[in-house]
Amino acid sequence: MKELSVNHLLGIKYINKNDIDLIFETADHFKEVINRPIKKVPSLRDITIANIFFENSTRTKLSFELAQKRLSADVISFSAAQSSVKKGETLIDTVNNILSMKVDMVVMRHANPGAAYFLSKNVKASIVNAGDGAHEHPTQALLDSYSIREKLGEVAGKKVVIVGDVLHSRVALSNIYALQMQGAEVKVCGPKTLIPRHIESLGVTVEPNLRKALEWCDVANMLRVQNERMDVNYFPSTREYAQQYGVDKTLLDSLNKEIVIMHPGPINRGVEITSEVADSQQSVILNQVENGVAIRMAVIYLLASKIQ
Repeated sequence: MKELSVNHLLGIKYINKNDIDLIFETADHFKEVINRPIKKVPSLRDITIANIFFENSTRTKLSFELAQKRLSADVISFSAAQSSVKKGETLIDTVNNILSMKVDMVVMRHANPGAAYFLSKNVKASIVNAGDGAHEHPTQALLDSYSIREKLGEVAGKKVVIVGDVLHSRVALSNIYALQMQGAEVKVCGPKTLIPRHIESLGVTVEPNLRKALEWCDVANMLRVQNERMDVNYFPSTREYAQQYGVDKTLLDSLNKEIVIMHPGPINRGVEITSEVADSQQSVILNQVENGVAIRMAVIYLLASKIQ
């Protein structure tokens, strides 16, 4: 059986194209499973997984939990808000206490960039990064690429623009790595204040004009403005942001071609995209959510097969 080149999924930059192909191949199989009347397989019956979320999450947390239960794993969920972390316990102590309950895998979201990597070096368990600060969110990038492949046949040769708050987005960085690894061309678009200063060093082009970006691309991945990570104002007002960088049906219909609209969620309707666009035929937002379960099943299954 083919296997991943890594024991953890810490970020897209730590894996290779073969790993991505294997994850997609496995996800194809699990996508078929989750569309059956009985949506469960006994693949991970003897594996215990801990979901440790130090930051709020709805879709990612539910998606991981559902993926784990579809594979028949035992699941424990941990929320930092109700834990001993509030009493001053360190991250390693918290995780080691959980691991002493014979946990095999940890899915973790943390506000600090590099937290998953740090954990992988200090604890004996397989680690899946469910988002570390504004750094990486590998499973989101994988499900985004998988959704592009499903809609357009392949990722290679496609033109993808990432629009919005690129500066604070872990989704943007993981997507740039994943898309380029598969042979796609990537541009970013947004207010100058929300584009990282040296982003061209990653091989992407900056396009400040939204219409030009949309005329160029096959796929537009619309990002939410992450107000919770901002300590200063990066643009004058939400209204002005929506006028310059929001996509509505009029703008979409005025393009000389049909493009695919994506969004990692949660959507701020009326800001980055209108409800009409989010619910249109060109949007694959709900497909992304469904594909998220299949991709996370694939990642967990492939990592679990490497646990001794």
